[in-house]
Amino acid sequence: MSTKDYLEKDYYAVLGVPKSATAAEIKTAYRKLARQYHPDANKGNTETEEKFKEVSEAYDVLSDTKRRKEYDEARTLFGSGLGGYAGTGAPRGGGFNFDFGDLFSGSGTSHQGGAGERIGDLFGGLFNRGGRTTTTGATRPRRGQDIESEVSMSFGEAVDGTTVSLRLTSSSACAACSGTGAKAGTTPRVCPTCEGTGAASRNLGNFAFSEPCRDCRGRGLLVDDPCPVCEGSGRGKSTRTIQARIPAGVGDGQRIRLKAKGAPGENGGPAGDLYVQVHVKPHPVFGRTGENLTVTVPVTFPEAALGAEIKVPTLKGMPVTLRIPEGTPNGRTFRVRGRGAPRKDGTKGDLLVTVQVTVPPHLDDKARAALEEFRDASEGTDLREELIKQARSE
Repeated sequence: MSTKDYLEKDYYAVLGVPKSATAAEIKTAYRKLARQYHPDANKGNTETEEKFKEVSEAYDVLSDTKRRKEYDEARTLFGSGLGGYAGTGAPRGGGFNFDFGDLFSGSGTSHQGGAGERIGDLFGGLFNRGGRTTTTGATRPRRGQDIESEVSMSFGEAVDGTTVSLRLTSSSACAACSGTGAKAGTTPRVCPTCEGTGAASRNLGNFAFSEPCRDCRGRGLLVDDPCPVCEGSGRGKSTRTIQARIPAGVGDGQRIRLKAKGAPGENGGPAGDLYVQVHVKPHPVFGRTGENLTVTVPVTFPEAALGAEIKVPTLKGMPVTLRIPEGTPNGRTFRVRGRGAPRKDGTKGDLLVTVQVTVPPHLDDKARAALEEFRDASEGTDLREELIKQARSE
């Protein structure tokens, strides 16, 4: 279907519903009309058959939210139906008597690149059909490619943030042909298939969708005598080294996006982005849970039983003193505030200290005698009695 036919048809009138009709109202109206004009109920009647096709076409557009929105926008842009449009010297009410190509190409206006051209760009953006742009695929600004890279760093560098050197290889314009793809002394020609736009239209029923031209692969140009360096692609490989800032508090396996650090754009287009996969080496002492650092500290049985003040290491800092209360059980975790990883607001997480009661592998006579005396003094309390009762009750 042509763009003209598409915009001239009032699908709401075909279904007999107002423009404000809900999806349910549109569906109900379609079902009623479809039963009325269905070919099986009107065998041999070509008039009702055409009416059935018209009703089905209207429902296909209005039942699809996206297509209905595009249809409404296009009809609003050009007025309610194009039958009432009149260009210079064209009478209103005289029907559709002007050339769409003139309207979209801007040839009907005295201003170069004026309203007609802008309308063509807008309409082409809505439906990917109709109007053309004057910019060829070869000169249209293009965004550079995104680049993937990896970096390994120490635990401390990940916590504090660091700057790393990254050697990147990306696609860029061939230096021998300046990106044209043509051998020195020759120039590429405009692709006759897409006429330099780099795009071809593929018809899918009521709509046409734009896709890269297969002959020129979206470039808008054809090369008859290709550049021997890039073999006509116009692209080459470039290697560069950049300094990338890895933010503080990055975690192992995190993927960081560095805006505009990717491959450079073409014809004034923006650069792509750089995505860096971070690998953090484990620390022999510290671990990490979100913004908090973790550490396990050994304590003796007397320290846990009687209470004590112990020294606890911190990352890249002096040890801090932690007070362990009397009767501290094995595995209890204490919080030292402000000694963790940096947060986005500039503050720091905490250091989570887990105590681990250690048993000495060997005892001298004095230590053994003291423990035996403690054992004798604490006899009479069976720590496992309640546990055994609970096991039997199930």
